[in-house]
Amino acid sequence: MSLALKEAWKYQALTYPNPPVGALILDKNGKILSIEAHERAGEAHAELKALERAFYSLTKDKTILQLKDPNLKHSYILKNHNDIFRDFTIYVTLEPCMHQGKTPACSILLKELGFKRVVIGSLDPNLKAKGGGEYLRGFGIEVKEGVLKEECEVLIEPFKKWQKGESFVFFKLAQTQNGVIEGGIISSLESRKLVHKIREKIDLLVIGGNTVRIDRPTLDCRLIDSKKAPDVLIYTQDPSSIDRNIPLFKVKNREVFVESSLNKIRSYRFVMVEGGEGMLKALKDEIDWLLLFVSPKFVENINIKSEISLKRLNFSLIDNDILIWNKIINDS
Repeated sequence: MSLALKEAWKYQALTYPNPPVGALILDKNGKILSIEAHERAGEAHAELKALERAFYSLTKDKTILQLKDPNLKHSYILKNHNDIFRDFTIYVTLEPCMHQGKTPACSILLKELGFKRVVIGSLDPNLKAKGGGEYLRGFGIEVKEGVLKEECEVLIEPFKKWQKGESFVFFKLAQTQNGVIEGGIISSLESRKLVHKIREKIDLLVIGGNTVRIDRPTLDCRLIDSKKAPDVLIYTQDPSSIDRNIPLFKVKNREVFVESSLNKIRSYRFVMVEGGEGMLKALKDEIDWLLLFVSPKFVENINIKSEISLKRLNFSLIDNDILIWNKIINDS
């Protein structure tokens, strides 16, 4: 389950509004055949991705890899599996769905393929999709729930807030290894590309007035060749000081707000804040998570001085940077 979790965290924020989910398949002898994750809303779920990879590993049939539509992948595996999955085990961080939406129901597929054991991290909070574990158990399949439950629940916190109609707010911060957060480009190109991928998914980007006045940014998704861009809230106590002629205001199909209040945040569901120490202090009580990129650089500058308690949720490497998802602990 820890391997499935590790794979799922690679797509945190990129699957929104869907939850990130990881899946791992073992053959009847306990050999790992595949470790995959859901990568994007509307695309194949983690279980189907893992089945696709395992199917190819066992059959060398490249047709399955060439199919892009999840429905076609689902149908192809059903028609051509020849019982190769009989008595296999799948680990999945979130209960297999029982809902036919943009993609087929994963629980029905696992039952049809003859899986012997299904190990689940957390149950699905989506009332339309839940019930996969109970369904599988009804056909005599061994179902174990709650494995690494706490870790699997944390993984889908943004999704759970979306289900409740609440805003999920996270702060993106880049720093050098000695804590410097100012002074030009800090993160690697790969880290900046990931930020642009995340920008493509969020509804609102919040940034401080000082950053806009000094850097004159565009805040689009050009590094991934995407035309989409989130709405922007520029937070400043002096709205008249913001130059409306900078590139930020010229991006099509988005709204830009220049306000001295942060109330606009609660009108959006998925919000990222980019900024420095001032913004971090201003939004400390509003932020759910902190996304931190740590670059292997040492720079002489003023280090961040805010004292904020964090709980590390996940860390990984991206190019030469360290990417850390953190939960902000409000001491009050």
